[in-house]
Amino acid sequence: MSNYQSQIDRFTTLCTTKDNNWQSINPEYASRMHLQNRFKTGLDIANYTAKIMREDMACYDADPTQYTQSLGCWHGFTAQQMMMAIKRHQKTTKGAYVYLSGWMVAALRSEFGPLPDQSMHEKTAVPKLIEEIYTFLKQADARELDHLYKALDDAKAKGQDTSQLQSQIDNFETHIVPIIADIDAGFGNEEATYLLAKQMIEAGACAIQIENQVSDAKQCGHQAGKVTVPHEDFLSKINAVRYAFLELGVEDGIIVARTDSLGASLTQKIPVSKEAGDIASQYTAFLDTQVIHDVDQLQDGDMAIKLNGQLQKPVRLDNGLYQFKEGTEKDRVVLDCVTSLQAGADLLWIETEKPNVEQIAELVNRIREQVPNAKLVYNNSPSFNWTLKFREQAYEALKAQGKDLSSYPDPSLDPKALMAPELDSTELAKIADEKVKSFQLDGATHAGIFHHLITLPTYHTVALSTDILAEGYFGDLGMLAYVRDVQRQEIRREQASVKHQDLAGSNIGDTHKEYFSGDNALKAGGEANTMNQF
Repeated sequence: MSNYQSQIDRFTTLCTTKDNNWQSINPEYASRMHLQNRFKTGLDIANYTAKIMREDMACYDADPTQYTQSLGCWHGFTAQQMMMAIKRHQKTTKGAYVYLSGWMVAALRSEFGPLPDQSMHEKTAVPKLIEEIYTFLKQADARELDHLYKALDDAKAKGQDTSQLQSQIDNFETHIVPIIADIDAGFGNEEATYLLAKQMIEAGACAIQIENQVSDAKQCGHQAGKVTVPHEDFLSKINAVRYAFLELGVEDGIIVARTDSLGASLTQKIPVSKEAGDIASQYTAFLDTQVIHDVDQLQDGDMAIKLNGQLQKPVRLDNGLYQFKEGTEKDRVVLDCVTSLQAGADLLWIETEKPNVEQIAELVNRIREQVPNAKLVYNNSPSFNWTLKFREQAYEALKAQGKDLSSYPDPSLDPKALMAPELDSTELAKIADEKVKSFQLDGATHAGIFHHLITLPTYHTVALSTDILAEGYFGDLGMLAYVRDVQRQEIRREQASVKHQDLAGSNIGDTHKEYFSGDNALKAGGEANTMNQF
């Protein structure tokens, strides 16, 4: 018996138990509405999507070519359009997630207005955006099923075979996919992290990404001034997130532990070592220090610690922060990652300064010496100049092959010269673009990257498309700028957005009015609806 039919039978039985009180309720309509809203709570979504991620992680372990991807979304509509596009073009959403970027929440969703990525925005904006994204994804389900139901009714009215349509309904693939949600550095202490994590999970998040920066000094991962915390502080927040998952019954919940140590040179405090060789002492060993041979070398306010049997003074800046030794960055990253995985994190995030598979692989291979199944979530960041960085790599590759490079500018003399548009059709540019194209597969198969994401792509797509439209519309093109570059493209790409009334829920509303009011329903559709032009 089909799922669709079994739901109808269930509601038919239910209605008959209510004597004559529910005579006006159509069991098939009730069944349709029930199936259009498969996920009743955010916890339903979190449990469903957590299992998807666990299955995807197992598939990746068996075959590293089976990596997953996401794009950062700052509004429910952008997430909805992304998933509808993936389903339309790829025929499935398998392997596709949504990334919720703290950077974009700060820049685009704060009531304070645009803010930098420094955890200054309202922490409640994060779970609210998760809930909003899933509201839009559920509406995409409802819209597509509404179309199938109408097609089913039309086929029945014409006496046609409906088995294929019923099969499409029964095997309908939801637009609901996992969200990897950014909790920054936890927005406070471990209790604050736990409370916010609970709200995020209740909104539907199955994967929470947390970073090892100081919460009240948090910086964007691709800017200077980053300050990391001792491992015990970070691990307590990983524990807090895990307890939040367990309390809410999401046992498959995913924790992504991010380290910013590759670009962080400062720490706020020196941890207390309980025994030789513990994590605290390893962290302290990375500090930049000066050996003290005589206590008279110490000035008022100075502090000293005993390291390796010697009295040493940590280098402390005027702002009270302590500095790490130069050249310890990679070692700190490895220690961060190993301790995070050993403490219960599921995935790693290493924030890098450039997209380079060899660099990432070097770090991952060192981590895997201690945790063999270590896997990364990697930020394919718009903060990187991808064209420049990969043209630099292509230049070095051609140089190593002994190729004549006289027709190209020397990047050592002019670092940005390789960006010149006139190079776009050259061999170097083509090699670079091929490297960009294969970066995600290469990273997955050679550098342990399970999930590739772009943190804030839809920030840039909105900026670019609006700039192009505004230039033409307020310039010489007038209305043609919209018609040619927007609407005509939507029509030819068969995007649902061209019928914006339908996409916004107008037809679903008409359907519901028919359910509720029968022939008395006042509907928005009909002959006069301009959406019929498309």
